[in-house]
Amino acid sequence: MNIQLNTDKNIEGHERLELYINSLVKDKMSRFADHLTRIEIHLSDENAAKEGPEDKKCVMEARPKNMQPIVVSCHADTIEKSITIGIGKLKTALESRINRS
Repeated sequence: MNIQLNTDKNIEGHERLELYINSLVKDKMSRFADHLTRIEIHLSDENAAKEGPEDKKCVMEARPKNMQPIVVSCHADTIEKSITIGIGKLKTALESRINRS
């Protein structure tokens, strides 16, 4: 399972963030590793330098083998929280899709 991280110009995609996300995704999605080819994560700060409630957005796209991609998104106050919520949503969607097949 390949994990690809994309950030907008308002979020620093530094190595520490990438390592954190890779570790978290691999841990939480290990059950689905044999079913997935790639997970893409897109992070953005919708208000840029301004502070605002739930302005951090996380979009996750999972690419299961021989199936259509699954996309989930969420907004939160912090990048970490948006990633955690996104992983939970993606896990639920994958469980539903894979159990049906």
